[in-house]
Amino acid sequence: SVIVPVHNSECWLEECLKSVWEQDFKGTMELSVFNDASKDSSAEIIEKWKIKLEDAGVPVIIGRNDSSQPRGVGFAKNQAVIQSSGIYLCFLDSDDVMMPQRVRLQHEAAIQHPNSIIGCQVRREPLESTERYTRWINNLTEEQLLTQVVFTSHGPTVIMPTWFCSRERFFHVGKFDEGGKGIPEDLLFFYKHIQKGGEVFRVNHCLLLYRYHPQAATHSVLEGTIWNHRVRFLEDRVLNSWTSFTIWNAGKQGKKLYRSLSPANRKKVTAFCDVDEKKITKGFYTYEESEERPKPKIPVCHFRDATPPFIICVKL
Repeated sequence: SVIVPVHNSECWLEECLKSVWEQDFKGTMELSVFNDASKDSSAEIIEKWKIKLEDAGVPVIIGRNDSSQPRGVGFAKNQAVIQSSGIYLCFLDSDDVMMPQRVRLQHEAAIQHPNSIIGCQVRREPLESTERYTRWINNLTEEQLLTQVVFTSHGPTVIMPTWFCSRERFFHVGKFDEGGKGIPEDLLFFYKHIQKGGEVFRVNHCLLLYRYHPQAATHSVLEGTIWNHRVRFLEDRVLNSWTSFTIWNAGKQGKKLYRSLSPANRKKVTAFCDVDEKKITKGFYTYEESEERPKPKIPVCHFRDATPPFIICVKL
């Protein structure tokens, strides 16, 4: 089942649905679209492609939210999955375009890796947008697909519009968060997938044209929201099993991390370390916002005098 959530997507929808029609996959395939309160001509475009796709032997299931307000991306994706029937799910955003071999190659990979979310490499459109992010998506090693989930700010190591997984895996993880606008539903699902023993695999072919534009839903998620989810995940995966650690960075980012930790994990911070003489000369950092008395004072030392393990905190 190709899963497509739609909300006011008339600019891109033609190309998106045409790319479903152009798949070279020889097995049985269906398209499941959920139209989430679109006010533009998205519904007409979907109906037009329903005829074309069904003529080509691809059944099309259309669901919709007819209220005046959209319910959000998480809800639309969940509904599109629920109304579909395929053993495997191929997620596609309505502003992106699949290469003809995408379903075939990811389906082959999913059979080999049943507990994985399968991703792929992408081509950004426009080409010069988010160059560093695109390089990161396309060049992570197999090991980094798992390790960098915890440690980097970019979010899921295989990006949501490239996801392909079994229906069984999807419901084992338990659907997308339906909180609506501002919720990073893909990141939360990805974290849950990892926490439940899931794996990550990337097909090393460029199988998706991944569009960057101001209306993209991803822009509605605040940086602070993602930061808080990342810190909780870091605590769950790493810090809760450590008895003590040093934060490598006595500047803004290191202090921000310290303040964001749970009280139990803040107590485990033995020191901040740095190379900046000014910061080291101060000797300690006082946690002014603390309600403890006396307020916690954390030593600041040169990295040569610091004790591992370290959390290295750098703004990229």
